[in-house]
Amino acid sequence: MLLNGKNKIMNFWETKTLSEMSTEEWESICDGCAKCCLNKLEDEDTGELFFTSVVCDLIDLDSCRCTRYSERTILVPECIDLKQHDFKEYNWLPSTCSYRLLVDGKQLPSWHPLVSGTQETVEDAGVSIKSYAMKESEIDDLEDHIIEWLE
Repeated sequence: MLLNGKNKIMNFWETKTLSEMSTEEWESICDGCAKCCLNKLEDEDTGELFFTSVVCDLIDLDSCRCTRYSERTILVPECIDLKQHDFKEYNWLPSTCSYRLLVDGKQLPSWHPLVSGTQETVEDAGVSIKSYAMKESEIDDLEDHIIEWLE
């Protein structure tokens, strides 16, 4: 933590860009909602992206964490490693995504674990996929599971 000119404590996410963060800092920015892990469908004509309520079979639905995180992009080639992309491309992420919020110049919400001090606030705020997500192996057709979030 740093102090600004007005003696306000500044946290690392308020003083560093995503590219300046250490690996540990970067990983802590993830709020653990797992929305980015939801399968997406893209309209070939318009490019519009649709989120589904379906996640890859590597996600532990109790913790909303990948069970094979370090190997995920090898095991699931479609898995996106956010750190490998230009931050300006994050507009496809859900509006609640902490990485997107920071890129857009916004603050982390009060329910974020770095702000609240606990992971439970993500679920309490209704941001986690835990209550509705299902695994790929449990469904037949992704199009039957398209979801819409209220912004």
